[in-house]
Amino acid sequence: MALILNIDTSTNVAAVGFANENGIIAVQTSEDQKNHAAFVQSAIHQLMQWHQLVLQNIDAVAVVNGPGSYTGLRVGLASAKGLCFALNKPLILLNTLEVMALASVTAFPDENTLHCPMIDARRMEVFAAVYNRHLQALLPPQPIILSANSFNTFLQFQKVVFSGSGQKKVESIINHQNAIFSQVAHTIQQINMLAQQAFNNKKFADLAYSEPYYLKNFYTL
Repeated sequence: MALILNIDTSTNVAAVGFANENGIIAVQTSEDQKNHAAFVQSAIHQLMQWHQLVLQNIDAVAVVNGPGSYTGLRVGLASAKGLCFALNKPLILLNTLEVMALASVTAFPDENTLHCPMIDARRMEVFAAVYNRHLQALLPPQPIILSANSFNTFLQFQKVVFSGSGQKKVESIINHQNAIFSQVAHTIQQINMLAQQAFNNKKFADLAYSEPYYLKNFYTL
């Protein structure tokens, strides 16, 4: 049973948690985005003390690696890589939008419903993707300039759940009976589920060459 240290500094809410296949053992969160760097290390040490955890006993470190906050992604990956180097543990990289999609699937599990997590970028720009309930990407993660016709290809045939920090933008311009706008947010629970899958499949990243997953070059969908 893999004990994984999960780190997420990709969005406004940062989270650090220890978890195994049975669920979450300990978790701490912070909504102070400007303080993500200091939060990660202090949270790890506090959780270890409060729950009698030994860092050397973890089997891997998982980090939500983007897209997301430029500074946040660098903070999270740097922390994760440092721990992996020091402890000689494997590194697991998770896509932010896939983690968000899993939270949406959990809230809206209908087989025929699609899920479009989106992260606010600037102006009418978002990072977004479209997944089915099996987390297969029908529209791969990409930067998008929103328009009234965005996602019509999907909306004309199926219900689509829009979630994340960018969903208010799409709600303001898209009026379609198949559009569902949700405030559902991901947690360490979804991060751990994907991290455990990656660990079991030995899907580990190269420590030396791993970089944050930035998306740029926005275009209209």
